[in-house]
Amino acid sequence: MTDAGGHGGSPSIAQPDYWWYLARTDLLHAALSDFATDCTTVLDIGSADGPSASWLHDGTRHLASLDIDPRGLRANGVCGSALALPFADSGFDMVSAFDVIEHCDPEAEALAEVSRVLRPGGRFLMAVPAYQWAWTDFDVANGHFRRYTRGRATTAVEKAGFRVERATYAFTSVFPGFVAERIVRRLRDRKHTGPADVVEVPAVPRALHHVLMGLTKLDHAVLRRADLPFGSSVFVAATKVSDPR
Repeated sequence: MTDAGGHGGSPSIAQPDYWWYLARTDLLHAALSDFATDCTTVLDIGSADGPSASWLHDGTRHLASLDIDPRGLRANGVCGSALALPFADSGFDMVSAFDVIEHCDPEAEALAEVSRVLRPGGRFLMAVPAYQWAWTDFDVANGHFRRYTRGRATTAVEKAGFRVERATYAFTSVFPGFVAERIVRRLRDRKHTGPADVVEVPAVPRALHHVLMGLTKLDHAVLRRADLPFGSSVFVAATKVSDPR
């Protein structure tokens, strides 16, 4: 996680086996891994959320990692800001940022930094949370500045000098449960005045864990062949075609 003042690390630091992180890893791989082919120098921004990018560690890539919170960094990871990446221009074949850009303000500055460190023709893989109407105290505690539609995400990326290759929703199969959980949060009207250090994720009994993981296998099967029309996350793959500066 990066650049939300006061917010610390991803909950995955404490709970790497939480169902959502495990499922998102599988879904990101299904939706975006084809766009990582032949990318040998990779920067993973927000890498304290380690499980999501674990599929990038396949031994074929030189992988650099950056996060504003050092607790989840891998060995040789860099502690720094997505708004001022401490890397040279055009130094990477690919940049990944999984649930990072919503923490960055201004958004355009973070995406410009991604573009700067990518070589021409380099790939950008992004995941962001979906739908501003789903905003609750959980977003405040997580240090979010915004949520996205697929159109909102693609417009932001295109303005930064990228050509969008794929944009899809994810977590479609469990979306009814997501909506219900957000409604309950609204009814409880819990207030957060600012970001938390490490947010506590909702408790999930083991039986429900297996049900949710099973449902997201449906998303996985579809994402290997086609885009999904709605869901609680947006995934984007894009290619750098110009410098926004």
